[in-house]
Amino acid sequence: MSHSVAAVTIIAASVLLRATSLSAQQKQLPAPDSTRDPRAVQPERPTVATHAGTVSRGWLEIESGVERDQVDAHSTAFASPTVFKVGITSHAQLGLFANLLRAPGRSLTLDDVALGLKWRLLDDAPLVGDFALLPIVKFPIRSSDGSTGTTDVSLVAISSHQFGAVAMDLNAEYTRRTGDGSISPKNGTLWTASFGGPVARGIGWVGELFGLPATSGPAGEDATIALLAGPTFLARSWLSLDAGVIVPIRGPQAHALYAGVVYNVGRLWGGAD
Repeated sequence: MSHSVAAVTIIAASVLLRATSLSAQQKQLPAPDSTRDPRAVQPERPTVATHAGTVSRGWLEIESGVERDQVDAHSTAFASPTVFKVGITSHAQLGLFANLLRAPGRSLTLDDVALGLKWRLLDDAPLVGDFALLPIVKFPIRSSDGSTGTTDVSLVAISSHQFGAVAMDLNAEYTRRTGDGSISPKNGTLWTASFGGPVARGIGWVGELFGLPATSGPAGEDATIALLAGPTFLARSWLSLDAGVIVPIRGPQAHALYAGVVYNVGRLWGGAD
């Protein structure tokens, strides 16, 4: 697998493990569950970062999107990540992550799946704001150019802040992978700084700087830094849309276009705490 294809695979896996931050009027620090509308979307896309907020207890929210990566002048890759999020307590959320991936020269396949539990430990604390931890386990479906073929255990630290109308989400992630390191590095890290704010009438903006520090071993990669930016649109309190671009600044990150949707399906059981 070429370095560029490997980078697409690993970055797609990282995006699969956490779909991301959000828009304008949605991207606010979560209100107390007693006052927040449980049907209001809590999007974690389109950015690589996620926020510290969680879906209300007993409610289901679905995020899905598409991304087209220009790997080089002659080849492209396609990914479609989907996340099912269920609130299990007032401060905890269970996520099931799945991804369709078409690596260059390959057919569209179901990529690896993952489970994650976001646990918000602090609300509006000094320095860290709303603070959460997100442990994730990724399970391999198959070993191919569309998968690292490894079982990954990740831990994401999340710090969310609100500065007037602008929201900021900071993430730091460490991942440990099985395998001998020949297809995917055994250790990986990722950092993100995401921002979003309103424009007018449901339209907002989101911008993010993210990076994957250099890795070692047979499948080691140079450090990657990229910029993500685009508009968001809150069509209904329970439905948001997004689109935008990813532009490499350094390293083997592909130019990319993305679009997606977040939909709060409704209550499965109980109600908000």
